[in-house]
Amino acid sequence: MDDPTLKAATVEDLEVKDAQVIFANIWSELEAEYSRENLRFSKELILLGGAPGAGKGTNTDFIAKARGLTCPPIVVSSLLTTPAAERIKAAGGMVGDREVIGILFRKLLEPEYRDGCILDGFPRTRVQVECLKLIVEKMNQLYREYHKTPLAINFRKPTVHAMVLFIDERTSIERQLLRGKLIAEHNAKVRSEGGDDLLEQRDTDMDPEAARQRYRVFKERTWDALQSLRELYHYHFVNAQGDIRDVENNILKELAYQSSLELDPETYDAVRHIPLASEIVVHARQELVRRLDSYQIEHTELFHKVVRIIEERFLPIVRRHAIAGLAVVNSEDAVFEHSLALAMVIDIFAERGFRAVANVNRAEVPHRIDLTTGEIICAMKKIYRFQVRFSGSAIRRGEN
Repeated sequence: MDDPTLKAATVEDLEVKDAQVIFANIWSELEAEYSRENLRFSKELILLGGAPGAGKGTNTDFIAKARGLTCPPIVVSSLLTTPAAERIKAAGGMVGDREVIGILFRKLLEPEYRDGCILDGFPRTRVQVECLKLIVEKMNQLYREYHKTPLAINFRKPTVHAMVLFIDERTSIERQLLRGKLIAEHNAKVRSEGGDDLLEQRDTDMDPEAARQRYRVFKERTWDALQSLRELYHYHFVNAQGDIRDVENNILKELAYQSSLELDPETYDAVRHIPLASEIVVHARQELVRRLDSYQIEHTELFHKVVRIIEERFLPIVRRHAIAGLAVVNSEDAVFEHSLALAMVIDIFAERGFRAVANVNRAEVPHRIDLTTGEIICAMKKIYRFQVRFSGSAIRRGEN
């Protein structure tokens, strides 16, 4: 009796070997066509996958904006209609894994994708997963090879995100059918008005059973390929069941910037000793309280003098600028010769909900005239300038 486990393992081994052969051939072609120093792929790859109706097309622009990408996504299914694919079909060939991967890898070499790109619908098969692993290995190899050369900026360490938008079967079917209905209504309106802006109508979007079958094909053929990425790259499993705002929030949480994962190791090592803003903010309030209490306990006289200056000289100016939310106060008071007094002003305003910034400006002013030479002797004067920002007043004007 045949062992199904052995059979599955044999099929998987064959797929891996097929992928290795496919990749080796494609890589040789690329080196011959472009030369090695021009194999400049994307710094960041976002592999976007999901069941039919999961919202890949709907959320692509949002994901691109979240990652700062300005290039269009590469929709893998559309590669089947490229001139290269059409030539294959015209010659009686079939656009399979090898052809898709060859076209895709050449697409990734286009300059507009240098910083990063979204791959919508890739990978979909085990062979594609294996070829993806091999291309990322080559990208890392190129990074190491050119890292200490003038071409280093063109061969940065790649970052790969696998993002899977998950919806269940029922939601997938409902969304496919809704899409079909909306496209049908749109096309009917265009035809009635004599226009030509027709949208592609998928047969599966019009038939509940066909929509169900499309979801099941995804689960049987693509789901395992996407799951296998979990152990390889930054993996983001996004609940796409809710409304678009909820899905966008889920995406933002998953794609939160992590410098340790995305920066070149040497770049990260250079900046990592500087604390994160979030780390500073966590204890900011407690540290502010501690400083204010220390002013009162250890520098009582100076602290109360600064408080009086704020009350008597600063606040009248602040109140006059309550609508704008920005007041600028200049002072020549000698108390601010003490650097701690400047810190006190900033902390006192912060405690009361303002944002204050202090600057020291120096200006030369005439002091005396040398009667012998006629030279004007100037003295240096310090002017302490404070900017105080706060939420301005909202003016409501009634309508006549």
